[in-house]
Amino acid sequence: MDSNRRQSGIQQLLAAEQEAQRIVNEARNAKMARLKQAKEEADKEIAAYRAQMEAEFQKKVAQSSGDSGANVKRLELETEEKIQHLKSQAANISNDVGQMLLKHVTTVKN
Repeated sequence: MDSNRRQSGIQQLLAAEQEAQRIVNEARNAKMARLKQAKEEADKEIAAYRAQMEAEFQKKVAQSSGDSGANVKRLELETEEKIQHLKSQAANISNDVGQMLLKHVTTVKN
């Protein structure tokens, strides 16, 4: 009877070990399924965010390229105004500069 009891105890231990292994495997599989689902959801969120950011970028590019023509025109006008201002200043002082150069060239210092 002792032998039957031991055999029965061993069988119970083996059955309990198999049951524990089954539970661990199920938990592992459930964890993997949850991780896979979380990754898929994260990928969807990333794709949506990327699409949103790309749309905002394209909108800004379109706005800035539409303004670039006006910016070029404005810069051309400002540049022309500055050139005219410099020309007028040069015309105003050119006689004075010529007189100063002539004075320095003709003056003899000892």
